[in-house]
Amino acid sequence: MTKRNTQQRRHTILSQVNELGEVAVEALAEQFQTSEVTIRKDLTALEKSGLLLRRYGGAIALPQEIVSDEEDSVRKIAIAKAAAGLIKDHNRVIIDSGRTTAAMIPELASKRGLVVMTNAIKVANRLLALENEPTLLMTGGTWDPHSESFQGQVAENVLRSYDFDQLFIGADGIDVDRGTTTFNELVGLSQVMAESAREVVVLVESDKIGRKIPNLELPWQQITTLITDNNLSEEKREAIRKCGVQLICADIE
Repeated sequence: MTKRNTQQRRHTILSQVNELGEVAVEALAEQFQTSEVTIRKDLTALEKSGLLLRRYGGAIALPQEIVSDEEDSVRKIAIAKAAAGLIKDHNRVIIDSGRTTAAMIPELASKRGLVVMTNAIKVANRLLALENEPTLLMTGGTWDPHSESFQGQVAENVLRSYDFDQLFIGADGIDVDRGTTTFNELVGLSQVMAESAREVVVLVESDKIGRKIPNLELPWQQITTLITDNNLSEEKREAIRKCGVQLICADIE
């Protein structure tokens, strides 16, 4: 079975789950003329990507309360598409943990020859599900449940062994005077990521801009581009441009 056929089958399975609310392994194996083991692998992969929930004998659609708070919101998708548009074939990129950065992954399906480093299992799983699977590098390190990513000295040392074209990173907030801010006190890895990349691209929704959080993550001097949505006020747009940062405001479809 080719990777293309695997992706097509998983796409069909997901469509059926969303339409019917649930699916059974036995029925899917008969429908696709494949083994139940293969179908279970498909369901496991889809669950790891946060697209459905496994249940005994099959799978069910995500509960509505989860879907309503799903990471790939309209704004996040618009920002993610704009970010992916900055990536060229054969680029070497870092994709940090986060919901908005994870939303970039489906937009990379048409890119060729990418090398991607990440510290997030969720990002890694989404990358491995792409048809044009990139070369995947993982930082390793100490697992941080708050950010759902690897952090610490091991991760930092791994990053220092490479050089990258771009870093794509989110933020809990943007202090217009200082730069990106975070609730997480573990900011060392973010700083090493920025030092390891020629361009630093921050992805953040407009309602986080102006939010002042105590922990400074990346100062404006380290940031190349900020991508947000087009709900950003003209006053804040001008303030960010004055910091010497390229500003991209993605249109919300």
